[in-house]
Amino acid sequence: AWTITARTWTTRLISAQPSVICQKSAMKHTPPVLPQIPPFDFKPEPYQVRGLYRLLDIRKHNCNPMTMKVTYYKKPVFINQGYMQWLWDVDGRRYLDLFAGIVTVSVGHCNPKVTETAEKQLRRLWHTTAIYVNPQMQEYAEKLASLLPDPLKVVYFTNSGSEANDLAVLMARLHTGNFDVITLRGSYHGGSPQAMGLTSNTQYKYPVPSSMGCHNTMCPDVFRGLWGGSHCRDSPVQTIRECSCSPGHCQANDMYIRELKEMFATTVPSRIAAFFTEPIQGIGGAVQFSKNYLKDTYQLVREKGGICIADEVQTGFGRTGSHFWGFQGHNVLPDMVTMAKGIANGFPMGAVVTTAEIARSFAKGVHFNTFGGNPLACAVASSVLDVKDKMQENSAEVGTYLLTELAKLRDKYEIIGDVRGKGLLIGVEMVKDKASRDPLPSEAMAEIFEDTKDMGVLIGKGGLYGQTFRIKPPMCITKDDADFFLAVFNQAVHNYMERR
Repeated sequence: AWTITARTWTTRLISAQPSVICQKSAMKHTPPVLPQIPPFDFKPEPYQVRGLYRLLDIRKHNCNPMTMKVTYYKKPVFINQGYMQWLWDVDGRRYLDLFAGIVTVSVGHCNPKVTETAEKQLRRLWHTTAIYVNPQMQEYAEKLASLLPDPLKVVYFTNSGSEANDLAVLMARLHTGNFDVITLRGSYHGGSPQAMGLTSNTQYKYPVPSSMGCHNTMCPDVFRGLWGGSHCRDSPVQTIRECSCSPGHCQANDMYIRELKEMFATTVPSRIAAFFTEPIQGIGGAVQFSKNYLKDTYQLVREKGGICIADEVQTGFGRTGSHFWGFQGHNVLPDMVTMAKGIANGFPMGAVVTTAEIARSFAKGVHFNTFGGNPLACAVASSVLDVKDKMQENSAEVGTYLLTELAKLRDKYEIIGDVRGKGLLIGVEMVKDKASRDPLPSEAMAEIFEDTKDMGVLIGKGGLYGQTFRIKPPMCITKDDADFFLAVFNQAVHNYMERR
């Protein structure tokens, strides 16, 4: 496949330049040496149930069409087993998982300690609902609250991030007596009707009433946005854009705050319910904001009677490395924090943590969640906290290494426009060229995406235009794993550039 014969070479060249007479000599291209996957001492159980075609047929005909629509890859991966940062397909092929079930498997697939806890709880008690007192719910609520600063000490459990965000909006409106909520463009806060209103990304919206009282303002994206510079964000890697700002002052931030003030003057009432944002946008493509943006925004929102809500569904639990919660990296204190995904390492769970005062406003009526805070979920989530001790440190160390090495690839390839993030929450934005910053077309993204998978690495995609690769692995990955991914990604981009 890598040999071009003299006849083929001559034909191609003559058809391009008829006046040129070509020398008849064979040219041989040596295939690239593919990166070697790091060794790992684990033997997966063989898959012996149904054929792959039968599985795909069931998926097509018995699952909602949306299931096929969101299925990754032209040649889908059939996952059979997972352990820590690794996944195995039904044929026994191993993959390095750098997407963690969409930023959900925080401490590793089937983490032994978490699995042991789940097995013990399964033998004791699965479910009672909150109408009875069970030790697991209270013990975990106390443990979780201890990880948040005062006065964020009151917990309400849900089953997902969408539920948590939906509930947070209700609490904010009840407490403030106001209705309007502001989010950032490019944000994603869930798929429930209310969370869909918070979300500012067309592909996740339907033509049904969902956005009543929800408004979005310009995202302070210092790479793709109107303003940005060379030291605008809290990341080991800055943008390629240049600016003349003095250290400690960001003119881009001033401009984005001006846009927010313009929105306050034109779009919302004089009093609002809340400002809702992710500390780093997740599905939006690991977008980071200009320094001090959240600090300045929180002040303006509170002047309008609103409360500030941090969506920590993807940024929480140590993933950013420098802090346990993403909002801490912005030096702000929200009035409410929502969380899910990594909270229980893939077990369905979410939570809203707020102040006693806001919680009292919610308790004026009756709200009930059948599965929220069930003994099994709380036992699993508690075990996740027990094994996270060194994983935040690992996120900082391996994540910073990945970011700095990916920045070298950005300097090497014209189509890598930006590398950003903190810890193990990383985005690589692909462009047609650095000058225009126009998004790389979806067909090109798909080629690199598929090639990376075929060489043994699973990553994600995001961004308003699907132009950003998302690297958000289990927090237990090693530097050797990072080197393997870097070699694979470099080869995949190189392959695309060669084909182009």
